[in-house]
Parts: sequence; structure tokens; C-alpha cells
Amino acid sequence: MMEILTKWATWLNDMLWSDVLMALLLGCALWFTLKSRFVSFRMIPEMFRLVLRSGKREKGISSFEAFIISLAGRVGTGNLAGVATAVVIGGPGAVFWMWLIALLGSATAFFECTLAQLYKVKGEKNFIGGPAYYMLHGARMKGLATFFALLSAVCFGVAYNSVHSNTICAACQQAFSVDPHVLGGFLFVMTLLIIFGGIQRIAKVSSILVPIMACGYILLAFVVIALNIDKIPALFQEIIGQAFGLRPMVGGGLGAAFLQGIRRGLYSNEAGMGTSPNVAATAVVSHPVKQGLIQAFGVFVDTLVICTATAFIILVSPVQMDGSVNGIQLTQLALENEIGFGATVYVACTVLMFAFSTILSNYYYGESNLRFFTQNKTVLLVYRIMAAGVVFFGSIASLELAWSLADIATGVMTLCNLIAIVFLTRPVVRLLKDYVSQRKQGKDPEYKVSNTPGIEGDVSCW
Repeated sequence: MMEILTKWATWLNDMLWSDVLMALLLGCALWFTLKSRFVSFRMIPEMFRLVLRSGKREKGISSFEAFIISLAGRVGTGNLAGVATAVVIGGPGAVFWMWLIALLGSATAFFECTLAQLYKVKGEKNFIGGPAYYMLHGARMKGLATFFALLSAVCFGVAYNSVHSNTICAACQQAFSVDPHVLGGFLFVMTLLIIFGGIQRIAKVSSILVPIMACGYILLAFVVIALNIDKIPALFQEIIGQAFGLRPMVGGGLGAAFLQGIRRGLYSNEAGMGTSPNVAATAVVSHPVKQGLIQAFGVFVDTLVICTATAFIILVSPVQMDGSVNGIQLTQLALENEIGFGATVYVACTVLMFAFSTILSNYYYGESNLRFFTQNKTVLLVYRIMAAGVVFFGSIASLELAWSLADIATGVMTLCNLIAIVFLTRPVVRLLKDYVSQRKQGKDPEYKVSNTPGIEGDVSCW
């Protein structure tokens, strides 16, 4: 029975993510790019400016801290393993399409995170928001909001935490021969200590882990590239050439490069999946568009920087991409070729930081959706203990079925989220025009309901 259920879940998961969602996410990305007049292209300098100036606040979560927590959720083991798979199947040309979807997908991230800011509500200590909240207060879709929040609370706070802890223990067992029970117990305790500190403690820990893991990995990529600098011009030619099918490839030519690049870009940057809006809503900003632009920049960091680093490490190495080695093993093999056998240990440490920071951000996604139903402290206490317990369970369990079911749930949530943000396209377009107008006047934009008529729904925080 379990085997049949696993096969069914795997088939449904593959169908959902390979066909339905890929088409919808790509279509929505194009729609939002056009409606915003190419916001993710023309406002890149503004994104940089906002990220650099997003500092701490005396109270609440700063826009930079919200950016870091969401980045922790975006950047995960898929940046090491998933990109390797895309390059093996789609060839170097997949990298180009991965870049393109980051530019388009950042518009989707801009829309959903701007909406999260617009329709956020006041919590006990911080603002709370996300897809469930703009479905309810903006789109007036109470049933859809309830369904989304329930799935999110179960999926992110529980299911995904188990698979990420499983990944950590598998990598560390190979590199350090650590008993999964011991490491699982350590992860259980650390998770409890951090999540009981609330969003403030999650933000503090993430602001340490994420820069270390991202900068360390990027620095390593630069070292690898510097050691192979003579290969870079030819590498760019190969990426562009194979992206457009100018050179034949084994395994499908242009189609393989296009499909793998688009698929990896969409899945990695999470734009449209309704994850980052949960934390984007917590930030204290003067205008909703500010956090929308900052979160859109996170898509660039995830795909144009982290995923590209992995692709270049693999492509400049002499490893054979014949399918005999794939995923994280291919990334490890490519690094071993450049920096020696210490690569296994380095990758294990990187996976530890990537996956643990993702556990923290995913937990908050789950908690924010649980708060959509209740603020009861006893319920939150039970939820936190359960979430940490699942981290330990994942460390010692086989999770193929759990992984597939969690992916299916995420796919359904993505469908719900896309329906809502397409329905709420007009308010974001109006907010963007208001923001650009104020910037042209030399102002630091501030949003006031009275200055932007026609915004639907309850915007009580503004």
C-alpha cells in the first residue's frame, strides 16, 4: 500500500511541477513583467539602493532582516544539487534560461511581497501577513485564504523541516561519520532555542548564517573561476550558443536547455510560491513597494549569483557530465577537482548552514499562517515543539513519500497564490506608480491611503 501511494504521489508531483505549474509560473512572470513595465529591469539600481540602506529599526523587523530571512528560505540545497541536474540534462544552455527566468520571476516576487506589505495586520509584537492575509483582506477570498493558511502551517512548519534535517544528516554522515541520532538531537535543541525567541531571534540567527554561507560559497566560486580564467570567454560562448540551439546537444538540444533552465530557475527562486510574502509583511517600511523591490532583489541573489556559482564550478571543471554522477555528488566531484578532497567536508558544512537556515525560515512561514487562525499561546507552544520534534524525526527517517507529498502541497499553494496575485494586479500597479512619482520628486516615498485612491480591501496598517 505504501509503495503504491509513493508511486502515485511521485507521478502527481512530477505532473504538477513539470507541466501545470511551470506554464503558469512562466505565464504569470511575463504578465507581471509587462503590467509593471519591466520593473525587474528598469528598477535594479533602486533595488540596490534600498538593500544597502535597509538598516535596523528600534522596534519590529527591518526590511533588511526580512530580506535575509526570505533569502534563507530561497537559498537551499537545490542551489547545489538542482543546478547540477539542470546542467547535466540541459547542458550549459540551461544556465542562460535560468538567468532569464530570474529577471522575469523577480516581477512576480515584487507583486506578491508588495501585496503582503499592503494587506499586513498588527500582531502582538510585529506585523503579520502573507498570501492568506491578502487573499482575505484584499481579494475577499476567505475560503481560499483558509485553505492556503492550513496547508502552509502543515507543510512549512512540519513537513519540509523533516526533509531538510534529513539532508543535513545525510551530508554530515558522509563527511564526518556523525550518528544521525546525535546530530538530530542537536538540531532539535537548536531549533527549539531559536524558534522560541520568535521572529526577532530567527532574524538575528539568519542574519549571521545567510551572509556567511552565501559569501563563503560565492568566494569559493570566484577562486575556482580565477583558477580557470582562461576558460571563461569560451564558457560564455557555449552557454549562449547552446541556449539557442546553435550547437547540437545530446538529450534534446534547445528543448532540454530551455526546459531545465526554466524549471530550475522557477523552483529555486520560489517567486510566486507564496513563501517570501510571509516574512516580507513583517518589515517596518514607509511604503509597500520598498519591500517588494527588496524581495525582488532576493531572486537575483538566489539565481543570478548562487545558482550561477554552482553552474560555473561544474562547467569549468573537467568532470564528465554523462549522467553517471548527478546532483550534489557532481558538485562535490567538481569541487574536489579544484580544491582537493576537502570539498566533501566543505559541501557538508555548506549544506548544514543552507538547510538549517531554511528550517528556520520555513518554520516562520508555518507559524505566520497558524496565526491566521489563532493567537493562542498554548497552540503556538504545541506547534513549536511539534516542529522541532519533526526536525529530529527527519534526521533518522526515510522521507521519499513525505518529500513528494510536501511538494504536492506546495504546488497547490502556488496555484492558490497565483490566483490571488493576478486578481490583485491593479493595486500593485497603482502603488508602483505612486512610488515612482514620489522618487521623481526627490522624496523618500511614503504610502498614505488618501493619496492612492482605488485600493481595494482592508489596508488598516496604512
